[in-house]
Order: sequence, then C-alpha cells, then structure tokens
Amino acid sequence: MSRICLGIVVFLCLFSPLARAAEPEVFLLTIKDHRFEPAEISIPAGRKVKVRIENQDPTPEEFESTPLNREKLVGGGKSIIIYLGPLGPGSYPFYGEFHRQTAQGSVVVK
Repeated sequence: MSRICLGIVVFLCLFSPLARAAEPEVFLLTIKDHRFEPAEISIPAGRKVKVRIENQDPTPEEFESTPLNREKLVGGGKSIIIYLGPLGPGSYPFYGEFHRQTAQGSVVVK
C-alpha cells in the first residue's frame, strides 16, 4: 500500500501545475541574414530562463558573450538552447563570432 501512495505522490509532483511552473520561461532568438532577430531581448531579473537560438542561415554562427559567459556554435539550419540567469538588472551584449559586423545584440534584464 505504501508503494502505491508513494507512486501517487511522485506522479502528482511531476505532473502538477506547480512542477510545470518551475520550468524556465523560453525566449526565441533567430539568426537570419547574419543578424540576430530581435537584436534585443528582455528577460526578468533574478530568474533562470531558456533561450532558443534558431539559425535560419545555411552557414554556422557562434553565439558569444563574455558578460554572459556563453560561447556556443549554432550550425546552419540548426537550433540550440542556452540557459541564462538568474541575472541582475542591466544590459548584457552578445555577438556572432563569424559575422561580428552584423550579428550583434543584447540581453536586457529588468
């Protein structure tokens, strides 16, 4: 009987609205024509978030940011997920290593 109760408790914990509420909010960043779109994303301060980066160009790009301590390759036609935060308020610049002249942006934390 105790195994059944334990199973029910585990099930409720995994599939309850509270468990889903703990999932980080997702933000989308697209690479197209060697530019980040949008060039600025706003995320909440003090919370961990998930950023999905989709590269719509046929060539690879590298998402890089010293202030965010991130450097990750995004293959042509591919997507990646990076996690940010929790961060304090401010503006955190990023750029594309392979097309630095055009692929620039920032994460604004409010």
